[in-house]
Amino acid sequence: MALPHSKMRIAIVASGLGAGGAEQVIAQLSHHWCAAGHAVEVIAFDRPEDPVFHHLPGAATLHRLGGSSGFAGMAGRVAALRRVLRDRRPQVIVSFLTKNNLIAALATIGTRTRLVCAERNNPERQGAHPLWNLLLRLLYRRADAIVCQTEAVRRCFPAAVQGKLVTIANPVPPPDVARSAAEVKRICAVGRLTHQKGFDLLIAAFASATSGAPDWRLDIWGEGPEREALHALIRDQGLAGRISLRGLSPRPRAWVAEAGIFVLSSRYEGFPNVLGEAMAAGLPVIAADCDFGPADMVEHGRSGLLVPGEDPAALARAMADLMADPLARSRMGAAAAEAMARFRPAHILKQWDLMLAQATAARHGPVIRAAAAAEAGQGLEA
Repeated sequence: MALPHSKMRIAIVASGLGAGGAEQVIAQLSHHWCAAGHAVEVIAFDRPEDPVFHHLPGAATLHRLGGSSGFAGMAGRVAALRRVLRDRRPQVIVSFLTKNNLIAALATIGTRTRLVCAERNNPERQGAHPLWNLLLRLLYRRADAIVCQTEAVRRCFPAAVQGKLVTIANPVPPPDVARSAAEVKRICAVGRLTHQKGFDLLIAAFASATSGAPDWRLDIWGEGPEREALHALIRDQGLAGRISLRGLSPRPRAWVAEAGIFVLSSRYEGFPNVLGEAMAAGLPVIAADCDFGPADMVEHGRSGLLVPGEDPAALARAMADLMADPLARSRMGAAAAEAMARFRPAHILKQWDLMLAQATAARHGPVIRAAAAAEAGQGLEA
């Protein structure tokens, strides 16, 4: 079932337009829905001067509302979003990330706008204030649909909203950056420099894994609040000449060209986009088997290696094994690329169309579930 033949006005709510995984999905949905002739409004809580990493289609209307974060700024963001909704009158609002979902749920109270909330992380590990969690439990009941990325994430939600939940994996774009034909002795990791991404664990593992392989290097791409702490850790390990904090990639997936192995060291995830991008590019991957996502993407020993989460010793052993075995790297890289075919954008975006058509047709979550079950052949789990 596709979106209705009549064109819709769809509002997408985001924290910003930076280099994150949610932002990439937002950009893909914006291009997809604009190409279908729908009016797309992207509403971001960032500043007009902030950089845009994943570019939006020219047909999309962008509203950058600014505002402060936390409880103090939430009322202002709710009011600002409500003004845009009143002015633009979208039929449906699709909100990404937990706090934005709460803001969108509050802003749509008393309106006829349908609400779709997209949860993009592990809801059990985000450490939100207890009041946030209480409000979310209450306000998620207002949603017409809640989109999560894996069945494991779905099980984190209370029984009261299970009928509204739809599982849609992230679309993984095909590789658009050529890998080097020569052997590249560089390990690559990508993500925001935060505790969640586990780069401290990766640095410790790299120090151990490469004690007998001094020609290998580690590149960590991304920015974030832990940059100085990671710099200090690299210095303390005596690895300043072998580990580089590269900052933001100059364009999406540009890091693929410089990588020989990709490592995901996260403590928790929702559905790690960068892991999918690395696999689609044919890179051999090592991923921490954290909650949630990696186990849904990597078949251990075939399309990559899974290691216990938060275990630098296990990560070091896996890195050492792959560094020492170019044939295994080649075999796993080829299998990884094949495995990502099921996450191709054309396939995943159809699932979003199905979900949105049902969410705008009726305010009953079970209808969404029934439609999803009817489309099981399309790969939408419910």
